[in-house]
Amino acid sequence: MNIIQCQFCKKPFQSIGRRICPDCLEQIDKDFLVVRDYIYNNKRADIDTVTEETGVTKQIILHLLKEGRLTLGDDTEGGGVLFCEACRKPITSGKLCKDCKDKVANTMQKNIETYKSRANDNFKSSAKLNNK
Repeated sequence: MNIIQCQFCKKPFQSIGRRICPDCLEQIDKDFLVVRDYIYNNKRADIDTVTEETGVTKQIILHLLKEGRLTLGDDTEGGGVLFCEACRKPITSGKLCKDCKDKVANTMQKNIETYKSRANDNFKSSAKLNNK
């Protein structure tokens, strides 16, 4: 376990992988419920309005959007808040747009198939050597 600084409150804490202390994590979960309910009832609200009406900071809302726990607006608007980390297209949630997610998934699938094929070839080669 490492002692790191919380990305929100800046207090040091023992981390087991997350960059957010338990206190902030608990508060983020509470803020999530407030923001989720507000967005549900105000589907066209932008991030500034959500911040103003809920009292939840923009930093927390952006964190929840990047985690994929919330979505603002629709794909054409993107709220002008988040952009795909690969191609910079506006997105409403997460870190990648659908096209970039599909590219990553396709690349991973090809790598898995290549790995399986090589493993199968190695298995067949080793079986032939053992049978001789």
